[in-house]
Amino acid sequence: MAPRGRPPKPVEQKRLAGNVGKRALPKAEIVLSAAGFIEPPRPLGATGRVFWDRILGMANSWVSPETDLELLMMTSELIDERWSLRISVFRDNRLEDRKALRNLDKQLVAQLSLLGFSPTDRSRLGFAEVKRQTKLEELRTKIDESKK
Repeated sequence: MAPRGRPPKPVEQKRLAGNVGKRALPKAEIVLSAAGFIEPPRPLGATGRVFWDRILGMANSWVSPETDLELLMMTSELIDERWSLRISVFRDNRLEDRKALRNLDKQLVAQLSLLGFSPTDRSRLGFAEVKRQTKLEELRTKIDESKK
Protein backbone atom coordinates (compact mmCIF):
# COMPACT_ATOMS: atom_id res chain seq x y z
CA MET A 1 0.00 0.00 0.00
CA ALA A 2 1.37 3.41 -0.96
CA PRO A 3 1.89 6.03 1.76
CA ARG A 4 -0.73 8.74 1.91
CA GLY A 5 -0.26 12.45 2.15
CA ARG A 6 2.84 14.53 1.89
CA PRO A 7 6.10 13.41 3.42
CA PRO A 8 7.06 15.32 6.56
CA LYS A 9 8.90 18.58 5.94
CA PRO A 10 12.56 18.45 7.09
CA VAL A 11 13.42 20.64 10.06
CA GLU A 12 15.95 22.54 7.92
CA GLN A 13 13.19 23.64 5.54
CA LYS A 14 11.06 24.75 8.49
CA ARG A 15 13.96 26.86 9.74
CA LEU A 16 14.48 28.40 6.28
CA ALA A 17 10.77 29.22 6.02
CA GLY A 18 10.90 30.96 9.39
CA ASN A 19 9.13 28.26 11.45
CA VAL A 20 5.67 29.41 10.42
CA GLY A 21 3.95 26.88 12.74
CA LYS A 22 5.87 28.31 15.74
CA ARG A 23 6.41 24.78 17.07
CA ALA A 24 9.56 24.06 19.05
CA LEU A 25 12.25 22.70 16.75
CA PRO A 26 14.78 20.15 18.04
CA LYS A 27 18.18 21.36 19.18
CA ALA A 28 21.33 19.35 19.59
CA GLU A 29 24.65 20.13 21.18
CA ILE A 30 27.30 20.40 18.48
CA VAL A 31 30.97 20.17 19.45
CA LEU A 32 33.44 21.82 17.08
CA SER A 33 37.11 20.97 16.80
CA ALA A 34 39.82 23.62 16.92
CA ALA A 35 39.74 23.70 13.10
CA GLY A 36 35.99 24.38 13.13
CA PHE A 37 34.88 20.89 12.07
CA ILE A 38 32.01 19.15 13.82
CA GLU A 39 33.36 16.43 16.07
CA PRO A 40 31.65 13.03 16.05
CA PRO A 41 30.06 12.18 19.42
CA ARG A 42 31.82 8.77 19.50
CA PRO A 43 35.26 7.69 18.26
CA LEU A 44 35.57 6.71 14.61
CA GLY A 45 38.25 4.88 12.66
CA ALA A 46 40.15 6.64 9.90
CA THR A 47 37.74 5.59 7.13
CA GLY A 48 34.64 6.53 9.11
CA ARG A 49 36.15 9.90 10.01
CA VAL A 50 36.97 10.70 6.38
CA PHE A 51 33.36 9.84 5.48
CA TRP A 52 32.05 11.96 8.40
CA ASP A 53 34.04 15.04 7.35
CA ARG A 54 33.26 14.59 3.65
CA ILE A 55 29.51 14.30 4.23
CA LEU A 56 29.35 17.34 6.49
CA GLY A 57 31.43 19.24 3.93
CA MET A 58 29.48 18.40 0.78
CA ALA A 59 25.96 17.70 2.00
CA ASN A 60 25.57 20.55 4.45
CA SER A 61 22.57 21.91 2.54
CA TRP A 62 20.45 18.85 3.39
CA VAL A 63 22.25 16.85 6.11
CA SER A 64 21.76 18.71 9.37
CA PRO A 65 24.37 18.43 12.11
CA GLU A 66 21.53 19.11 14.55
CA THR A 67 18.90 16.57 13.50
CA ASP A 68 20.80 14.00 11.42
CA LEU A 69 23.82 13.63 13.68
CA GLU A 70 23.00 10.16 15.05
CA LEU A 71 22.12 8.75 11.63
CA LEU A 72 25.36 10.16 10.21
CA MET A 73 27.26 8.71 13.18
CA MET A 74 25.77 5.24 12.66
CA THR A 75 26.53 5.38 8.94
CA SER A 76 30.13 6.40 9.64
CA GLU A 77 30.46 3.47 12.03
CA LEU A 78 29.09 1.14 9.34
CA ILE A 79 31.71 2.53 6.94
CA ASP A 80 34.43 1.63 9.47
CA GLU A 81 32.94 -1.84 9.94
CA ARG A 82 32.74 -2.35 6.18
CA TRP A 83 36.38 -1.41 5.76
CA SER A 84 37.47 -4.00 8.34
CA LEU A 85 35.21 -6.68 6.93
CA ARG A 86 36.40 -6.00 3.39
CA ILE A 87 40.02 -6.49 4.44
CA SER A 88 39.02 -9.79 6.04
CA VAL A 89 37.31 -10.89 2.81
CA PHE A 90 40.43 -10.12 0.78
CA ARG A 91 42.73 -11.80 3.29
CA ASP A 92 40.77 -14.95 4.17
CA ASN A 93 38.18 -15.19 1.36
CA ARG A 94 35.66 -16.91 3.63
CA LEU A 95 32.10 -17.31 2.34
CA GLU A 96 30.50 -16.10 5.57
CA ASP A 97 32.59 -12.90 5.48
CA ARG A 98 31.52 -12.24 1.88
CA LYS A 99 27.86 -12.74 2.84
CA ALA A 100 28.28 -10.44 5.84
CA LEU A 101 29.87 -7.82 3.59
CA ARG A 102 26.92 -7.93 1.15
CA ASN A 103 24.46 -7.60 4.05
CA LEU A 104 26.42 -4.66 5.38
CA ASP A 105 26.37 -3.09 1.91
CA LYS A 106 22.56 -3.31 1.92
CA GLN A 107 22.44 -1.59 5.31
CA LEU A 108 24.77 1.14 4.06
CA VAL A 109 22.66 1.78 0.97
CA ALA A 110 19.58 2.13 3.19
CA GLN A 111 21.42 4.52 5.54
CA LEU A 112 22.77 6.60 2.65
CA SER A 113 19.26 6.74 1.20
CA LEU A 114 17.94 8.08 4.50
CA LEU A 115 20.64 10.75 4.38
CA GLY A 116 19.57 11.75 0.85
CA PHE A 117 22.43 10.34 -1.21
CA SER A 118 20.60 9.46 -4.38
CA PRO A 119 18.94 11.87 -6.82
CA THR A 120 15.53 10.45 -5.90
CA ASP A 121 16.11 10.87 -2.18
CA ARG A 122 17.38 14.45 -2.56
CA SER A 123 14.39 15.28 -4.73
CA ARG A 124 12.02 13.84 -2.12
CA LEU A 125 13.73 16.01 0.49
CA GLY A 126 13.33 19.06 -1.75
CA PHE A 127 17.00 19.32 -2.70
CA ALA A 128 17.04 18.20 -6.33
CA GLU A 129 20.17 18.99 -8.29
CA VAL A 130 19.97 21.49 -11.09
CA LYS A 131 20.22 19.78 -14.47
CA ARG A 132 22.55 21.43 -16.94
CA GLN A 133 21.10 21.90 -20.41
CA THR A 134 22.72 20.06 -23.29
CA LYS A 135 23.68 22.02 -26.41
CA LEU A 136 20.59 20.70 -28.19
CA GLU A 137 18.32 21.79 -25.32
CA GLU A 138 19.97 25.25 -25.30
CA LEU A 139 19.36 25.59 -29.05
CA ARG A 140 15.72 24.54 -28.67
CA THR A 141 15.24 27.05 -25.84
CA LYS A 142 16.70 29.86 -27.99
CA ILE A 143 14.43 28.92 -30.90
CA ASP A 144 11.37 28.81 -28.63
CA GLU A 145 12.25 32.21 -27.13
CA SER A 146 12.78 33.78 -30.55
CA LYS A 147 9.30 32.61 -31.63
CA LYS A 148 7.64 34.54 -28.79
